[in-house]
Amino acid sequence: MSETLQTTDVVTSDADLLDQTATAVRAAGSALRERFGDVVRYETREELMRALAVNDDTALDILRPRLTALRPDARWVEDELDGGALPPGEWWVVDPAEGNVNHLHALPEWAVTATLVRENQPVLTVVHLPLTGETYTALTGAGAHLDGRPLHVSGTADLGLSIVATSQARPDEDEKVVRRVGSSITAMLFDALVVRTAVPATLHLTNVAAGRIDAFWQFAGARADLLPGALLVTEAGGRISDAEGRPWTPQSESFLAAAPGVHAEAVATLSR
Repeated sequence: MSETLQTTDVVTSDADLLDQTATAVRAAGSALRERFGDVVRYETREELMRALAVNDDTALDILRPRLTALRPDARWVEDELDGGALPPGEWWVVDPAEGNVNHLHALPEWAVTATLVRENQPVLTVVHLPLTGETYTALTGAGAHLDGRPLHVSGTADLGLSIVATSQARPDEDEKVVRRVGSSITAMLFDALVVRTAVPATLHLTNVAAGRIDAFWQFAGARADLLPGALLVTEAGGRISDAEGRPWTPQSESFLAAAPGVHAEAVATLSR
């Protein structure tokens, strides 16, 4: 059972907190949807970064005050690309425009996410897709849901019959990581039915949680990329590890989320 938490104005359960978080995330998504449509042109990296920042700030101007009001003592992860363990306490891990580059290019694969982390464990998460109106939610011990409907990972038990997915390394990523991404895709092309490669990671992970695809892997991921999907997949009955099958933490150098029936095969493929 979820513990009861105290805010400055109201006593609320984690379940209530999840509902209020979802309301805030949907509001931020609506603001970004109003900005979506034409391709945003840029000629330099500086112009690109400014355009990305405008989208981030548009969503954060809504998310930060609302989520802070819900959990006044929770701190914020300021860098959405950061990784590693967090100090003790509660933290909001927010990606105000997950798939921001897609948004700028008028591509539909983007979302708004917010995850509450307590003592380095994700407690609740919301992933909202403004263009479809879908909202994915998960609460530790209470399952994963899409607009209130329970989610369950795939029952597939053969990697050769599986759709799998990965997300590319970040721009300016270390060469070793880039080459590892490439070799892992090659290995999966031999062993899996279909390999999908795209950004952002979170949307692949919602598909794993919903049973639409069977496995997702990534190297050198950021906290905000992986925590929402990790909780969704776990609560939908999936398995989370690093690419070698060891327990995953935000400090891990790789990430794998899979239906239980193909997890071991996926590990074997990625470990070659």
